[in-house]
Amino acid sequence: MSTSSVPDSADLLTTATLASRLKADVLAEALPYIRRFHNKTIVIKYGGNAMTDERLQRSFAHDVVMLKLVGLKPVVVHGGGPQIDAALQRVGKQSTFIQGMRVTDAETVEVVEWVLGGQVQQDIVMMINEAGGKAVGLTGKDGGLIQARKKLMPSKENPGELIDIGYVGEISQVEPAVVKALQDDQFIPVISPIGFGEDGMAYNINADLVAGKMAEVLGAEKLLMMTNIPGVMDKAGNLLTGLSAREIHAMFEDGTISGGMLPKLSSALEAASNGVNSVHIVDGRVEHCLLLEILTDRGVGTMIRAG
Repeated sequence: MSTSSVPDSADLLTTATLASRLKADVLAEALPYIRRFHNKTIVIKYGGNAMTDERLQRSFAHDVVMLKLVGLKPVVVHGGGPQIDAALQRVGKQSTFIQGMRVTDAETVEVVEWVLGGQVQQDIVMMINEAGGKAVGLTGKDGGLIQARKKLMPSKENPGELIDIGYVGEISQVEPAVVKALQDDQFIPVISPIGFGEDGMAYNINADLVAGKMAEVLGAEKLLMMTNIPGVMDKAGNLLTGLSAREIHAMFEDGTISGGMLPKLSSALEAASNGVNSVHIVDGRVEHCLLLEILTDRGVGTMIRAG
């Protein structure tokens, strides 16, 4: 048998040296970003494949704990659309969406509250804790965090008409004291997008909207929204690595942005216009996408600025 393909000790040493140098280069590249973002709040909207793929789940938890350990203040706001769909199917209900928003009757909102505030949230908390962090789950009820009112959707077919889509809410006020207290005590807040009205009823709120508003209220340095696509695409399917407010408005007008991307981009733009330094739509299918986006020169999505 030929041994020509078997590497000798010198080859192995060279490979090990190159790998070590690469790791050193990555660490050196991260240092200025760690220094720049030290003690800054980073809000992360966690959703998409990263919530359902075990490999990506571990990657996400590792990244969040790593950011906390090097001195940043991550806050996680999670979605849970696939999990809600699965739970509704088990009780014989079909999901309906209008302009990217889930129509939510009284029975549906009970399922949503149980899935998001219970099953999904606790899975994320345990995952982060197992990775070495200290996560605490919150809903809008905790400390009066998210106060909500009923959201009425404007009809596209009949301008001027408003559509009642049930117990779907919009944010009337965010009281961030409980989040800040957890951050100051070295915990990682994990927030479910459930608000509560003056009547005590729960309201299902789009997680992108909650993440955007949370970033504004907390004065976050960055807002990162994880998706199942490379980022924002143009009509030809090309990735747009940077977008301004004017460009986003033009894409709304010509229909380039539609469906579930509408609330995501609307929230991103509002956050960027209200003090969040930068908003990133990142590809959650890429392992360690949070570290790549925050601590290296290589982006993995689209950056949005107000200017």
